[in-house]
Amino acid sequence: MKKLYVGNLPYSTTSDDLRTMFAAAGAVASATVIIDKMSGRSKGFGFVEFENDADADKAIETFNGKDMDGRPLTVNEARPMAPRTGGGFGRM
Repeated sequence: MKKLYVGNLPYSTTSDDLRTMFAAAGAVASATVIIDKMSGRSKGFGFVEFENDADADKAIETFNGKDMDGRPLTVNEARPMAPRTGGGFGRM
């Protein structure tokens, strides 16, 4: 499986919209638009996971730079999440 980062999404995009759009490139295992916990609004990016690498590569070629509601999408292979460092709470 290969996970893709999808950036510069219109804020109105839902996870279902993302899944439907990327299904054109192949079998989508999961599609998630990241939501801000405080406001409940989209953060303007998400992740799409494909069942096979060839479909993921096709999705990058097809959708990177593609216009979606006037916004050029950024689509590339997702990097592993970096470990979080201390947030500053409780430090003296």
